[in-house]
Amino acid sequence: MNPVLERFAGQTVLVTGAGTGFGAEIAVRAAQEGADVAVHYRSSRAGAEATAQRVTELGRKAFVVQADIAEHEQIKRLADEVWAHFGRLDVAVNNVGDVAREQMSWRDITEESIDHVLAVDIKGTLLCTHEFGARMLEQEGGGSIVNVGSTVVVRGSARAPQYAAAKYGIIGLTKSYAQAFAPRVRVNVFAPGFIETAATLGRDDWKGGRGEVLRAATPMGRIPGPEELAGTALFLATEDARHITGGFLIADGGYNMVGA
Repeated sequence: MNPVLERFAGQTVLVTGAGTGFGAEIAVRAAQEGADVAVHYRSSRAGAEATAQRVTELGRKAFVVQADIAEHEQIKRLADEVWAHFGRLDVAVNNVGDVAREQMSWRDITEESIDHVLAVDIKGTLLCTHEFGARMLEQEGGGSIVNVGSTVVVRGSARAPQYAAAKYGIIGLTKSYAQAFAPRVRVNVFAPGFIETAATLGRDDWKGGRGEVLRAATPMGRIPGPEELAGTALFLATEDARHITGGFLIADGGYNMVGA
């Protein structure tokens, strides 16, 4: 494996939903690259503490913070606590999202699921971007926000239309805040394809052969684990990406090949 560059030396990074899965690996990768990390969770306290321990074992500082990002007051409190603890925040990765994982068909959609997915994925991401970005504008050096989207926006989702709608909404709010916050704070979307997290591997459709079908349809021939894409997500917050804002970066092994 290639040595990890310290792209975030001396910086602070917040990752939402960092108790499990992709968020945990982004948090750890940020620490490997020199950052102190705010580890957010909603209900996975044990997971968040495990992530924080991985961060401190790398010689970096970790701060565990809880909030339900579907509620504006909790997001404000989250931001207040992070700024109070670290004094500033250089990078926010809004990773939290509900994919309606238990829903296996559009026929099973419920109003409750629609409301929850939209509240977490669109409202939550919008308000996190709003609160973190507003504070970044006031600090020296500005900051960068990465919203985790999905390539589901390319093909839609017959399984869970509310999930595709929510991830499309993230593109709109990202472009809007990219304009509002420019040039001091950059806002971009990182859109991974399928990732073999523990949750994905446990899905009935995945165990029933869907994983094999998707691997066969992917030019790179495999579905990566979350640790492989963590550094790619963080690229959008690096100095090398300083002229990218309002962008949409896909990493899906060539499955969609979206472009001009």
